[in-house]
Amino acid sequence: MGKIIAIANQKGGVGKTTTSVNLAASLGVLEKKVLLIDADPQANASSGLGIDIETIEIGTYQIIEHSHTPREAIITCSAPNVDIIPAHIDLVAIEIELVDKENREYMLKEALASIKEEYDYIIIDCAPSLGLLTLNALTAADSVVIPIQCEYFALEGLGKLLNTIKSVQKIHNPDLDIEGLLLTMFDSRLRLSNQVVEEVQKHFNDMVFDTIIQRNVKLSEAPSFGESIINFDATSKGAANYLSLANEIIKKNT
Repeated sequence: MGKIIAIANQKGGVGKTTTSVNLAASLGVLEKKVLLIDADPQANASSGLGIDIETIEIGTYQIIEHSHTPREAIITCSAPNVDIIPAHIDLVAIEIELVDKENREYMLKEALASIKEEYDYIIIDCAPSLGLLTLNALTAADSVVIPIQCEYFALEGLGKLLNTIKSVQKIHNPDLDIEGLLLTMFDSRLRLSNQVVEEVQKHFNDMVFDTIIQRNVKLSEAPSFGESIINFDATSKGAANYLSLANEIIKKNT
């Protein structure tokens, strides 16, 4: 039974794409069959796994508008057990094109129904906004992982995102769960980082993952080589953190 997990936060730069790519790769290494869907017009998850986005003819855009099936869009990538449906800059247009469509929030959900059972996990990398693309991802998903940066404005905007999730639960997807809040870019030397961790754990206790993603040079270098952290440097702190997160998610879902 496949589980669809959206990685969402309308704030940019909180580690969404890093989490999507490396969680997918870590689940793959742990022998789960994974599909990563790039639902961000910036297409960083695609290029981060070595896909040349200029050559993409069928991607997330085409499956959301139902002109092609997901199977036609799937590419096998270098990370073991991981397939990807890539994005292209043309995904920007989808928001406008969906506006007057009937059932516009359900387009991705309908598209994925045919392949959901073929994967253990389907990870959706969402755009940094709360527009129709993210709404489609949340409507299609079984749960959502919310990355939160260990920085001063960490909790700003979180209320807005949680309200959006609530309204998606109410109107479009009553089964949507919060898989967990994931603290990212943690630097143990900074008092602020430690304060943010305390604050988030105090407010949201059980909702917060035990795993914390630490700031790690290798993590930020890996995408420029088109590789996940697992392929790039399996001994790095970043790889250990994401393997720990993958294990936590597997344990939670068995």
